[in-house]
Amino acid sequence: MLSQGFVSAAAIAASVLFILSLGGLSNQEKAKRAVWYGIVGMAVGVFFTAFGPGIGAYGWMIPMIIIGAGIGVYVAKKVDMTEMPQLVAALHSFVGLAAVFVGWSADLERRRVMAARAVEAGTEQFSAFAALVATKAPDELMFLQIEVVLGVFIGAVTFTGSIIAFGKLAGKVDGKAKQLPGGHALNAGAAALSLLLAILYISGAGFWTLLLIALLAFFIGYHLIMGIGGADMPVVVSMLNSYSGWAAAAIGFTLSNDLLIVTGALVGSSGAILSYIMCKAMNRNFVSVILGGFGGTSGPAAEIEGEQIAIDAGGVASALNDADSVVIVPGYGMAVAQAQNAVSELTRKLRSTGKNVRFGIHPVAGRLPGHMNVLLAEAKVPYDIVLEMDEINDDLASTDVVIVIGSNDIVNPAAEDDPNSPIAGMPVLKVWQAKQVFVCKRGQGTGYSGIENPLFFKENTRMFYGDAKGSIESLLPQID
Repeated sequence: MLSQGFVSAAAIAASVLFILSLGGLSNQEKAKRAVWYGIVGMAVGVFFTAFGPGIGAYGWMIPMIIIGAGIGVYVAKKVDMTEMPQLVAALHSFVGLAAVFVGWSADLERRRVMAARAVEAGTEQFSAFAALVATKAPDELMFLQIEVVLGVFIGAVTFTGSIIAFGKLAGKVDGKAKQLPGGHALNAGAAALSLLLAILYISGAGFWTLLLIALLAFFIGYHLIMGIGGADMPVVVSMLNSYSGWAAAAIGFTLSNDLLIVTGALVGSSGAILSYIMCKAMNRNFVSVILGGFGGTSGPAAEIEGEQIAIDAGGVASALNDADSVVIVPGYGMAVAQAQNAVSELTRKLRSTGKNVRFGIHPVAGRLPGHMNVLLAEAKVPYDIVLEMDEINDDLASTDVVIVIGSNDIVNPAAEDDPNSPIAGMPVLKVWQAKQVFVCKRGQGTGYSGIENPLFFKENTRMFYGDAKGSIESLLPQID
């Protein structure tokens, strides 16, 4: 059994490793090392917590750790990169459910200790968390109740919200925004009733109040995310990431675990900041994303004139051979087709002929923040030619060829030209300013959000239909 001093020192060390991990993830070249910082920090945290003072029941704990680790390894190996967004959403749900269970357990232990005090029985027989509760004064026990309420409420919202987000990302739940009659009033009513129950609980009401708070929060999480459209899912995932962090922090306060408090605060704040950045990139109000569905318009969308003109691989290859500068804009279609390696090989061949090839990445490309960056890094595309939207937008007007692979909203000129468009005002990659634009697409559909794209009908745009991987691979032999 390790002393409390060792456990506290380990918590500080793990916290530093987590901070280094977050800091390193901001740079692609340092990301791999940053991931190892996080892995080591988590291993230190788990080990020193499991073998800290007052901890026991290893006959249950160790098998559960082994089983959980085994499931984690299996899932990590089985899940494709294209399924990573829904995996992240699913993992958030586990954090939320854990917060609910910890909150319930903490209250049951508090009641057990209070019952022992009421009959003037000794509290020295308690161990682990109950022993900690037995040392608390009445005012500290009240704060414990507040922490329990917050943990249960935030955790329950995170749990059901993450499950619905998982369903929408995986295509198992309709991606359109749907709400019950009454919409926001139902959520507000459930939140107000939860507050009333919380007051009753802190005032001495029974365990049933926590159960009802959890049920109401389960509904809020479900109804809240059901009311958010699929196009806002990248923001929702980062928002749920923030929720899971605050749930973990609440658990940390409940358990007096410094490491959980620090880690939860890191995850919660970074998720909130990321959500804000993504909302700004989409010209969306953070509150409107949380409370409303995607696609509010003030009038009829502008009519689109013209037709989509198709082109074959020979035509695209000829344009690429004649071009001096090329920009590739990847989207979720590239991820679905697993075309990143073919795109990497095309990039290598074009650069070997002296052409200036770069990538333009929109902040919300794909289904998860940084989704495209991860795929391109996996395919060994050089970091220095992968540029953010703000870094490359001004250069698109002087670019010879832009290849758009499976993107729709992030290259949609309606965001600038049509004030009635659902994405009006959203910053986009202005690919239509280039001399020629080739769009790799499976067919003439409107994409995930269901919004038509005038880019596909412009005179300098040609549609390169087909599976993205096959289409890009068909270009490779023709590049000279």
